[in-house]
Amino acid sequence: METTVPEAPAMFASVDDVIERLAQTGYLADKGTATAVFLADRLGKPLLIEGPAGVGKTELARAVAQTTGAELVRLQCYEGVDESRALYEWNHAKQILRIQASSENHWEETKQDVFSEEFLLSRPLLTAIRRTEPTVLLIDETDKADVEIEGLLLEVLSDFAVTVPELGTIVATRKPFVVLTSNATRELSEALKRRCLFLHLDFPDEDLERRILASRVPELPEAVAQQMVRTIRVLRGMQLKKSPSVAETIDWGRTLLALGMTALDDKAVHATLGVVLKHHSDHQRAISELKLN
Repeated sequence: METTVPEAPAMFASVDDVIERLAQTGYLADKGTATAVFLADRLGKPLLIEGPAGVGKTELARAVAQTTGAELVRLQCYEGVDESRALYEWNHAKQILRIQASSENHWEETKQDVFSEEFLLSRPLLTAIRRTEPTVLLIDETDKADVEIEGLLLEVLSDFAVTVPELGTIVATRKPFVVLTSNATRELSEALKRRCLFLHLDFPDEDLERRILASRVPELPEAVAQQMVRTIRVLRGMQLKKSPSVAETIDWGRTLLALGMTALDDKAVHATLGVVLKHHSDHQRAISELKLN
């Protein structure tokens, strides 16, 4: 039987409303990003955000939750994540204790009792489905999960319903705002993509990153911020194991303030490079190419 989930009230009035309200949380979104968020909200479709690590995919979901007053429910994907970690499982230890405490004469009653709500452990997907308040469901790094988990996501994101054999079908009374992120380490299935709106996020351009830095570290002198953003862009142009993320740019700004540094000269870069580069080989390459020796 087909289930129909009522549409949730719209969270944003317009694309400009998305831009303004996300900015209040410190997330500076361009027009394309804001349009994708607005359409995902208005059409009630999941938003698949793809891009390199560190460009703000997860942060966008957090910002949407913060600005709308929604609860953020996060499923962190990884190799080996399965239904019991994503959807639900039974509290086996508690079930065994209940069985041990019951008498043989009441086994039929106990058998029904141990598969009741009291023993159900709700995981992120089921938690988001059951919530009646505004919810942002973040399925983070979807590409790290095994292909098999996509079948589960298809079922949940198609009907916004979950079947627990012992309890029946649980249908959402309010659709969550769903964000899936991917670092594109593998191709997601076409079936999953068809159910989503798509947004590609890349590292911000120089002007936007400077504005993000000014928003998050307002005490940083503008001249230093400009030097920092230019240096970050040079680092991203190198063949590194991991390019510096926007969050690491912000951390770098806060580091200079904490150390009382008023200029980003070679000495300052050399001393604080560990804030933005996390591999020894990347350090060596940067030191060589920036001529910091």
